[in-house]
Amino acid sequence: MTSLRKSPLAAVTALAVGIMLACTGTAVADDGYGDYRDRFEPLPALPPIPADNSLTPERVELGNMLFFEPRISSSGVISCATCHNPALGWSDRIPRAVGHEGQVGERNTPTVLNSGFFEAQFWDGRAADLEEQALGPIEADIEMAMSLDEAITRLKKFDVYEKKFAAAFPGDENPIREENVAKALAGFQRTLNTPNSRFDRYLNGDLEALTEQEKRGMKKFADSGCQACHSGPAFTDSRFHRIQVPGSEDEGRFLVTGKDADRFAFKTPTLRNVALTYPYMNNGATATLEEAVEIMGREMLGREYSEDEVADLVAFLHTLTGEMPKFEIPALP
Repeated sequence: MTSLRKSPLAAVTALAVGIMLACTGTAVADDGYGDYRDRFEPLPALPPIPADNSLTPERVELGNMLFFEPRISSSGVISCATCHNPALGWSDRIPRAVGHEGQVGERNTPTVLNSGFFEAQFWDGRAADLEEQALGPIEADIEMAMSLDEAITRLKKFDVYEKKFAAAFPGDENPIREENVAKALAGFQRTLNTPNSRFDRYLNGDLEALTEQEKRGMKKFADSGCQACHSGPAFTDSRFHRIQVPGSEDEGRFLVTGKDADRFAFKTPTLRNVALTYPYMNNGATATLEEAVEIMGREMLGREYSEDEVADLVAFLHTLTGEMPKFEIPALP
């Protein structure tokens, strides 16, 4: 009784929990997978926000416009959304990205969903954050093929962009500039998150959110060592691991660092919404999740999964599809 007098809040909390359990007749870990649930983290609603790029409504609105703006490409017809299509898991569902004048890139287009949680951007990690990543595709000859100077010149021709940049960056004497284009795009991308997947609901206490097969897949995922790389709430460690997938001669991270240890190393892709972002691997040559699971088991874990194990793992991966972000396709000037 002494401890209860000292902590009335604890007493009330304990009473509430007792009533809840009495009403439901259910303990939190009654499905037998509690030890495995504890190894995972639900996806937060928002990623970390950098101190120098506040997530204001004005910046997000501007970033939304710029994401769909084709006039910051040389041809005037390619935008960020061309390859990161909201209808296609914010990717493009083709093996390798197609850019300026129909050029085909070397790599598969990664989704931008949940990218604010990543600690490195691009397959080879050549950008540390979204602000650094945002301008790369605009300048890339094989993507949008537009000089940043010309992109800024084009934006300045529109009164609406003068107003939108001024509102997004108040007090800035020269708001339409490269740094602010990057900040606006990065801000918008930080809103493209997919919380409340069935797996998140399961982690948050809804034990009926997953089927028994999906729970077996979760267990197999953990027991196999998949979490060594696919860790954290976004299911990626944002680090680089050597893998030479079938049909790929891409040297990956080595092209950035020049270190032999990074040859054929690529950033761990997120598994969030992976059922929507096919095809797979850095060269997009893997068409199905089943094939991807078999390759990863063999190449990264040194094991051959049985047909039933593959089915369980794939079933689990489907539970990582979250609620798609709400946004508006902007009316451009």
